[in-house]
Amino acid sequence: MGKKAKKERDDYKKNVSVPVTDETGKIKKSFKHHNYSDSQAPIIRKQVDPETAKYFSEIANLFESQGVDVDERSVICGNALEEARGKELELSTDYILSNYLESLLDGCNVDNLCSFLRGCANVFPAIAMDRSGSHVAETALKSLARHVQDSEVYTIIEETLEMICKVIVVNPVDLMCNCYGSHVLRSFLCLCKGVPLDSSEFHGTKGSKVLAERLNFRVSHLDVNDSQQFQQGFPNLLKFLVSGMVNCTTEDMKTLQVDQYSSLVLQASLKLLAGDDQELLQIIPVILGCNKQNIVEGKLIDTIIAGETVEAMKETAFSHLMEVILEVAPESLYNVMFTKLLKNKLFELSSDPCGNFVVQALIAHARTKDQMEMIWEELGLKFADLLGMGRPGIIASLIAACQRIQTHEYKCCEALAAAVGSKSETSKFIVPRILFLDSYFSNYDKSSWNWPAGAKMHVMGSLILQAIFKFQSEWIQPYILSITSLEAEHVLETAKDARGARVVEAFLASNASTKQKRRLVVKLRGHFGELAMQLSGSFTVERCFSAGSLSQKEAIASELLAVRTELSKTKQGPHLLRKLDIDRYSTKPDQWRSKQASKESTYQEFYAAFGSTDYRSTKGNKFCSDASMDTSELEELNTKEERDGTTAEKKMNKKKRGREVASEDAVNSNKGIENAVNNFLSSDKPDKKRHRASKQRLKI
Repeated sequence: MGKKAKKERDDYKKNVSVPVTDETGKIKKSFKHHNYSDSQAPIIRKQVDPETAKYFSEIANLFESQGVDVDERSVICGNALEEARGKELELSTDYILSNYLESLLDGCNVDNLCSFLRGCANVFPAIAMDRSGSHVAETALKSLARHVQDSEVYTIIEETLEMICKVIVVNPVDLMCNCYGSHVLRSFLCLCKGVPLDSSEFHGTKGSKVLAERLNFRVSHLDVNDSQQFQQGFPNLLKFLVSGMVNCTTEDMKTLQVDQYSSLVLQASLKLLAGDDQELLQIIPVILGCNKQNIVEGKLIDTIIAGETVEAMKETAFSHLMEVILEVAPESLYNVMFTKLLKNKLFELSSDPCGNFVVQALIAHARTKDQMEMIWEELGLKFADLLGMGRPGIIASLIAACQRIQTHEYKCCEALAAAVGSKSETSKFIVPRILFLDSYFSNYDKSSWNWPAGAKMHVMGSLILQAIFKFQSEWIQPYILSITSLEAEHVLETAKDARGARVVEAFLASNASTKQKRRLVVKLRGHFGELAMQLSGSFTVERCFSAGSLSQKEAIASELLAVRTELSKTKQGPHLLRKLDIDRYSTKPDQWRSKQASKESTYQEFYAAFGSTDYRSTKGNKFCSDASMDTSELEELNTKEERDGTTAEKKMNKKKRGREVASEDAVNSNKGIENAVNNFLSSDKPDKKRHRASKQRLKI
């Protein structure tokens, strides 16, 4: 049937029988639980008898002939599942017949579906851990999910799932550590919560959304009410299953922490319980390996556990798990983990390829200025070391956290500038070196480093600069001077690079002076038509238009008019042409100029009336120069969404003159950040084809 994947079989055999050891023979990632424990008798798979195999083959042929209507199909599926009673394990784990069984489970009614699951409840873990059986189990769960909203069958579904839960918690270790079983178990947990079973968030994918939230480009999903996204679930069963799994595996927790498949189960469990502080306070200490008696006495983490746990954070699986723990932990537990586990260990972990992600998560979820002060004491003077080790994510997380909590902002800017240059050098080198972080820090003689023409700009360097340009202008003058001092050819190269374009846009959206912004815009003159033809460049053109003077606006309009025909055929062209009103410019240029002048006058009056003292000091031109406020936004003040940047608050506290606070809606609308970080993060999208899905599970 075109599914003979020898590599999958080989990988499967390795997974269930071969432990991974280091040079000393010590097991690094234990798979010692590949057999059922003594509490369960080993299950011997029987061959499907020829008569049963023939029966199911005939039904499959009948369905393939498409000679059965919908009502008849449901009846036939029900009858066939009745025939499968007592043979669920054999049929589910048969390489060919399992396909037929999937079709039956997908087409039967909820009564037959629940009957099948109750019949195989005792062997559900064995089915889930089989390469073919895992697909049968997931098909059954997905079919069940389609009926959860039906109140008439809710109770029977709950009773069916409860039977399976009680079997799982008896010996969850085998299931959690199995590549197929882990995936099925995560889908089962999703069903209990009421979220889509194939949701990548709960199947191990650390998507670009996570980094976007950490860097303040997206509102954290923990701060948003997601109840509307959930369907009806089984919250009591979810708590029973998670607490049962965790409490039954305390002796094996060290193994589960560093095993990639069990780690994914624990991560999904914690994410699904996010917000339930009472439950998390009971579960997280156990996952960290704390003694139950100590938990009862309130001593969550002792010195011995702390040392072992920090060392385990240098393992890939546990570092991912620890990131989730820090994300969902209640504030009281976060404080304990910070002070007992991670304090005075931050630079050590930051130096580790895996441990540094734990530090990023710790920083991203800091709550108070006191916590940021402790973090700064350990890392504030280490910017150059961190960048030299290739850990720009730590720097980006620190900058974002300082912005969010409003502390150490100037120190961040100062430390970063010092890390990429010396006091004897001019500040013009700062932005180029951050744009090409790897190139600069890999150069042995840094004093001889030059702009690497044609090289791609650094993703994290771009994100760092975008964050920097959100600070108030008096703190980032060296960065402003650096970007406005770029050679015209370097400005063009930056604008043509998708990552660099984001930096240009961030600068034009900052509260730098109008004069400084226009100094950059003029260096792109003659290239706006070329930039507009690129998807990323078109947004840069739009920003330049917003920041430019009336003569610069007309120069941009003139260049776009010259390429209007070609530009209108692109994805972004019609919007850009309409936004800049190029049709009016081509037919009635005087009227276009009058309209632009009128807009600028309106903006000046607006800021004269509502702007702070600092804004008035710019002679009313601030609105025009502030690219975070697009030309159409004054006309639609109720529309907060914008593709990039951060929309400044309209009214400023006079005690905080010049400070712009990014609004959550505008931050949440920054769509480009997710594309910018995809190369740094893995994806785990489920495939519809069975054999490809099996390969994916092995790659999780």
